[in-house]
Amino acid sequence: MNKQKQPDQLRSARWFAPDDLRSFGHRSRVMQMGYAQEEWKGRPVIAIVNTWSDAQPCHMHFKQRVDDVKRGVLMAGGFPIELPALSLSESLLKPTTMLYRNMLAMDVEELLRSHPVDGVVLMGGCDKTTPALLLGATSMNLPAIYLPAGPMLRGNWKGKTLGSGSDAWKYWDERRAGKLSDADWSAMEAGIARSHGTCMTMGTASTMTAIAEAIGMTLPGASSIPAADAEHIRMSSECGRRIVEMVWEDLTPAKIQSRQAFENAIAVAMAMGCSTNAIIHVIAQARRAGADIGLDDFEADI
Repeated sequence: MNKQKQPDQLRSARWFAPDDLRSFGHRSRVMQMGYAQEEWKGRPVIAIVNTWSDAQPCHMHFKQRVDDVKRGVLMAGGFPIELPALSLSESLLKPTTMLYRNMLAMDVEELLRSHPVDGVVLMGGCDKTTPALLLGATSMNLPAIYLPAGPMLRGNWKGKTLGSGSDAWKYWDERRAGKLSDADWSAMEAGIARSHGTCMTMGTASTMTAIAEAIGMTLPGASSIPAADAEHIRMSSECGRRIVEMVWEDLTPAKIQSRQAFENAIAVAMAMGCSTNAIIHVIAQARRAGADIGLDDFEADI
């Protein structure tokens, strides 16, 4: 680890270090929650931005994964704090989550700006969540790691493999043609999405988490780990360990998200047959990061 910062240079030290009345208030209120000063003094404070909710099936496991991230942060000598953020469920929000992408981005930016944090683990995965979290973290430019929710288990119905989203359209046509009974239709509903995690097909969720990895904002290989796999738990803990190192290294999104990083992400997206939503989100992310990316860059990789 290339340690560039000293404890007194941590952003959180602005809240906790001064011998004044304001910092007395900050310290006493942290102690009110049962923490001793030794638990945060001189340690990087790591925000864990969690988009879990009871109305977000893609992120059901985040209630447990946040504890795995905390374990990693503590192992590396950091002080973790969970910050809940707006949860955008693609499958339940009407009329579309696209209306709220920028709202979540602002939520993330202001959560990070207003709290005494030195780095952040961003927990997301469902379609608009990935670009929203990255947009907010890019604007704030604190050391950040994106933790992808991971794809769910593949669907199963009468021994047939089902893809979330894609097979729904196929069998809806069968249903409209009168070829599927009520019982068959209900059985398919129960089998097409059978675990926590995002769509296991190459929809927007998998597209955007793969792009986040290609840009360099996840741990290597993180975007393709199934949500129900034990490796996902280990990856979550590793995110906690790595973000503490990144704070000491002062490795910020601005140092990662170069124009070349976005060109690499576009090449990956075109190669894997991405969701068309990638164009909207990647251009927004790139320009937020100061990279002049446009439609011509996508066409160059076709």
